[in-house]
Amino acid sequence: MSSRHVVRRGSEAVFAPDPGGHACWSIVDETVPGAVHTGFALCTLAPGGSVPTRVNSFEESVYMLSGSAVLDTPDGSYLLREGDYGLVVTGAPYGWRNPGSETARWARMQAPQPRSRLGGDTVAVPPVPTGRVLEVDPRDPRTRSFGHISPRHMDPGKQSQDLLAVSASMRTALLVYSGITVKMMVDGDLGAQLSTMFMVQYEPDGVAGAHDHPFEETYLILEGATDATFDGQTYRLEVGDVAWAGVGCVHSFSNAGDGPVRWLETQAPQPPSRHSYRFARDWTYLRDVVEEDS
Repeated sequence: MSSRHVVRRGSEAVFAPDPGGHACWSIVDETVPGAVHTGFALCTLAPGGSVPTRVNSFEESVYMLSGSAVLDTPDGSYLLREGDYGLVVTGAPYGWRNPGSETARWARMQAPQPRSRLGGDTVAVPPVPTGRVLEVDPRDPRTRSFGHISPRHMDPGKQSQDLLAVSASMRTALLVYSGITVKMMVDGDLGAQLSTMFMVQYEPDGVAGAHDHPFEETYLILEGATDATFDGQTYRLEVGDVAWAGVGCVHSFSNAGDGPVRWLETQAPQPPSRHSYRFARDWTYLRDVVEEDS
């Protein structure tokens, strides 16, 4: 670990238990030098377990990795299954419960980073009223804070409305470039103000050249393997591994296998409208031009 990047292996995961059958592996928090905007963890909730209702002074994004759990909010109770994602905005009460028979497992992004000296920036509050449990339906206009994504959503050849079963709009658009596909999940359109969450996939020839950002990024590998370089150090990242790059950390990625590599990515704070990427090659080009002119 350096002051500008972190790599954690899935094999070294340690889940700290909370009362109620809840446990979290905190990967990016106050113990990570240079991290101030990102609180990233993997969480589990045992069958019959629950997380009491709370209010945060940060926003929280979640992506369900396996199993299912109910997220109780003032807008309703939603059953999140594998591939579902959602946003809890700052100041909104929410609680978790797992009425099923399988352990639920999800990725959790909190921004800005919770502070232990202030009680984790979380306040326990009375439970919100619960009613009929709703499934996440991306086509329903009333589904304002949730969505669903699967590997097929990352296939450029399968982007018709019927195949995706979601409304045809820029909200569901797939960005395709240089062997890389990106689909947004949690962003300003979903109501987020402080962070983003999205899915990234590299084809076998997919490569992202060396660059850095004015914000922090986290990467959770879900499929395949990638060779990732952070400030000159190269790592082979595989399924279950997590990496974090801080502001100014120069990083690059390439697919390390014959099939696709896919990961969940977060950013905090949200990228500016311009100059969110600083590619090293562009500034090297400028230096070369200046030297030639002189």
